[in-house]
Amino acid sequence: MLITADFSIIPSAYAKDAPEDARVDSVPCVSFPFYIDQLNPRAKYLHWEFSDPDSIPVCGFEWIHWTVANLPVDAIMFDPSDAHALSIPTDFSRSLPSMVPEALQGRNSSASPFLGRSSDPALIERYNGPQPPDKDHQYALQVWGTSEPVEGLEQGFWLNELLHGLERGKSVCDAGGVMLVGKA
Repeated sequence: MLITADFSIIPSAYAKDAPEDARVDSVPCVSFPFYIDQLNPRAKYLHWEFSDPDSIPVCGFEWIHWTVANLPVDAIMFDPSDAHALSIPTDFSRSLPSMVPEALQGRNSSASPFLGRSSDPALIERYNGPQPPDKDHQYALQVWGTSEPVEGLEQGFWLNELLHGLERGKSVCDAGGVMLVGKA
């Protein structure tokens, strides 16, 4: 599997300098587009994690920005004029609940009880855009393809539940990732 985007530096519209109408509780909420190519034909479901390993020195843990599980591959609109096999569109995170209700989004790090933020699913169970406070950070987008959905997950799952489910299920048939940079 090959994961790509039209950028290597996350555009400000999806990050720290997002406009006010693209924020929830001052956090960027419009997810960026990306592409999935060379997907194993046995992969029927997609799952991903978008996180910030460079946040560890800043807050003490890897910041989870977005997780998705059990997205049926055939639910993603295929555009024959697009050069890519699968396109995840801009603002997919906010559109996903109505577009593909069976797909799940997990909690991001804004759900941490240490932060004392809102329990609003629009903030804690959707895309949470990068806002590095100290310097440019590198972000990891990891995508897995499975032949079966990951069992035992519910809306608002935690990342560790997804990772354990992928390991337990033994149905992973493809994986890929990409590193992106977010500006401070």
